[in-house]
Amino acid sequence: MSLWMSKIKIDVRRIFLCILFSVAVLSNLAAQVNTDRVLAIGRNALYFEDYILSIQYFNQVVKAKPYLAEPYLYRGIAKFNLEDYQGAVDDISSALERNAFLIYAYQSRGAAYQNLHDFGAAVKDYEKGLEFNPEDRQMLINKGIAHIQGKQYAEAKLTLDKLLLHFPNFAHGYLTRGALYSERGDTLLALADYEKSLEIDKFYPTSYAQRGMLLFQMEKYEEALTDFNEAIRLDPRQIGFYINRGLVKFYLNDLRGTMADYNSVISMEPTNTVARFNRGLLRAQVGDNNRAIEDFDVVIENESDNFSAIYNRATLKSEIADYRGAIQDLNIVLEEYPNFVPGFYMRSNMKKSARDARGADQDYWLAYNLEQKLIKEREEKKKNGGVDANTAIAQKEEGKEGGKDKSEKTREKSDKSIEKFNRLVTYDKGEESSSKYTNEIRGRVQDKQVKIDLEPQFILSYYEKVEELSVAPHFEKIVADFNKQNILPLQLRLINKEASLSDQQADDHFKSIDAFSLKLVENPQDAYAYFGRAIDFMLLQDLTESINDFGRCIDIDKNFALAYFNRAVVTYKKIQLERYGSDPLENSQDLDLNFTRKGAQVIGKNTVSFVGKKNEDKETEKKIADTKYAIEYDLILKDYAAVIALHPYFITAYFNRANLRCAQKDFRAALVDYSEVILRDAEFAEAYYNRGLTHLFLGNTEKGISDLSKSGELGIVKAYGIIKQMSAQD
Repeated sequence: MSLWMSKIKIDVRRIFLCILFSVAVLSNLAAQVNTDRVLAIGRNALYFEDYILSIQYFNQVVKAKPYLAEPYLYRGIAKFNLEDYQGAVDDISSALERNAFLIYAYQSRGAAYQNLHDFGAAVKDYEKGLEFNPEDRQMLINKGIAHIQGKQYAEAKLTLDKLLLHFPNFAHGYLTRGALYSERGDTLLALADYEKSLEIDKFYPTSYAQRGMLLFQMEKYEEALTDFNEAIRLDPRQIGFYINRGLVKFYLNDLRGTMADYNSVISMEPTNTVARFNRGLLRAQVGDNNRAIEDFDVVIENESDNFSAIYNRATLKSEIADYRGAIQDLNIVLEEYPNFVPGFYMRSNMKKSARDARGADQDYWLAYNLEQKLIKEREEKKKNGGVDANTAIAQKEEGKEGGKDKSEKTREKSDKSIEKFNRLVTYDKGEESSSKYTNEIRGRVQDKQVKIDLEPQFILSYYEKVEELSVAPHFEKIVADFNKQNILPLQLRLINKEASLSDQQADDHFKSIDAFSLKLVENPQDAYAYFGRAIDFMLLQDLTESINDFGRCIDIDKNFALAYFNRAVVTYKKIQLERYGSDPLENSQDLDLNFTRKGAQVIGKNTVSFVGKKNEDKETEKKIADTKYAIEYDLILKDYAAVIALHPYFITAYFNRANLRCAQKDFRAALVDYSEVILRDAEFAEAYYNRGLTHLFLGNTEKGISDLSKSGELGIVKAYGIIKQMSAQD
């Protein structure tokens, strides 16, 4: 259950951006123009989380210039994010062999080692990185976690104490140290740290979930339930919260509530084996045998070695008179557990019911003789001084040394003991119910804070990222009319969640570029060929060539609205990469907003201050950056103006222009464009959501909450968390 034992993750943008500057000076002189370009495109793909594509680019650089460090490093980070942790270690090690001064390479490799459960190696890497940067917050907290995972509790405490000395308002640090105390059994100290974490950040759901588990272990079930309710209100998509709340409800004898939580998990993740197993047990308990079998079927399909599920299914099949099916399941279980006496007795009864008298008799006497043998062994152990050491340890782990015996009702997921076949499954101590553990929590500037970002701009692409929950697609007649002409090899989609390319898709688009290039040799005035090739370059993250081809298309056909539209979008992406990919401290595209009833302070790349004192140095830096990119922003606005002039009902052009105006901090103009979108399409969820945030930026709280509520109604679930925060300030 414990928070710290989750998979260790790295913030790819943070590492990527820091490395970008630390290695660029060392390598640029050595690289030829073509290598530089391929490496830059690979970095584009990595920044925009297109990991498979980025690996293809880095492979080319490694092949051409194997002495360079950075392509190995970037490729290692890409592999890390694809959960190829050993591959990440190998590549990052190759990078460090070529350049031992890549500070954040040590952090990246340390995180990979943690996911490989080589905690000692992880600690060594973090210590090496901390030699260069002793107060790196993420390396300190990861080092503390690695110590805990390696059961080096004293070292973990020293590391986390140092972390909190340097960062006394770091809520995540207290949360981690609380997990350490919980692991050591220091309940009161753990509770104090969890409460300190919540004092700093009242809106971080994992803090409630962790405190809820601690309260559950203290048998304070009602208080635990309150914490899990709050965690789920703040983050309704975290599966582990529902599973753990279901466990709490089970101990409160709320069987219906427990079932409801497992249903919620399965609706979000149909193959979740913990929820399926537990729901199967509950259904069996109320006599819903057929549907219980269906749940165990799913568990076994996904975990063929889940013998507890197989045994439960055998029991249920016997109850519905499927004796042959029960015997088949029991054969599998008894082959794995040849000393499982109840299994042989049960198979004897099944064979008897299936009219196999001889087989039934054999199983009965096999079970009887085995049982007598085990009884004799236990008596011998008693004569030799009581229970043996293994039994004593097992009893201790099962909670049989005083207090309520939780082990009679539950078992950890990794506990494969067949004797516990009928107990509810919980996450192991080593598993995290929330996937957010190692993401850094924002520093608090004011009392209320939430991590948030605007719904992103729309783009014309062939592929869309599939999400569990999504809003309805938006229809644009101009796009539909273009697709009817079948000019391009695939149909264009208007999407704002871009999908990464597979290896095959990337290869297809490289070939497509060659095909369009041949067409352009034959006919240099083919606007559609330039447009198609621009789409290919865009998908392959070659943003500069994409922009150039959209421009050539427009030069040939001044009325090509879709070319203006995508040129604007890709130009903005390029600005994002150049502007925010140049500062190692700015590590994401999200906006950190500290909402108040009177306004909001935005921290991060798009820094805008409505309340609080401004940092003069940062303001100066921002003004320089704003001036530098003012021309580019103006060109993008002109492209959107051209689209709207050609097609006044191209709604998403207004939406994208509003987003751009937010980036320019022209919030009132953004409100006008978002309102135009909503006027033309009353179910445009993203426009309601972004307009709601814009109202909150400007202190228009009631209007902001109203818009967010509408966006939530239309499918943007995260809006409710913001509404809750704003309501809590009344």
